[in-house]
Amino acid sequence: MIRVFALIGIFATPISADTVLAARTIPAHSTIMPEDVMVNGRSIPGGISDPAQIIGMEARVALYAGRPIRPGDVGFPAVVERNQIIPLHYNRHGLMISTEGRALGRAGPGDVIRVMNISSRSTVTAQIGADGAGYVAH
Repeated sequence: MIRVFALIGIFATPISADTVLAARTIPAHSTIMPEDVMVNGRSIPGGISDPAQIIGMEARVALYAGRPIRPGDVGFPAVVERNQIIPLHYNRHGLMISTEGRALGRAGPGDVIRVMNISSRSTVTAQIGADGAGYVAH
């Protein structure tokens, strides 16, 4: 473990940082389980330091064994699959319009994807809610 010292007042206080590594190769779109990760005693810039932050999350890209896991490599599990028909909601100034849309990408809650309005065939950008619906902001 690498030990770094921070000067706090007149005392040197040891600071240690860990980095979470993939214990095995994890394919994209897989849910990360406790046995999939290990903690390395050294600090790697940009790496996640607490395995609890990513257990239960979904790998957005392939994670290779022994490599650090970064925040952009994981996300909430997808609730919308590509080409899935989803509710599409537009809400502005008290006016609420709801229709159906076709998701043009795979997404989890909070992700922003393009959705094609089935009625008008126009494409909009929508944020996906925990309920799997797309919410158009503008």
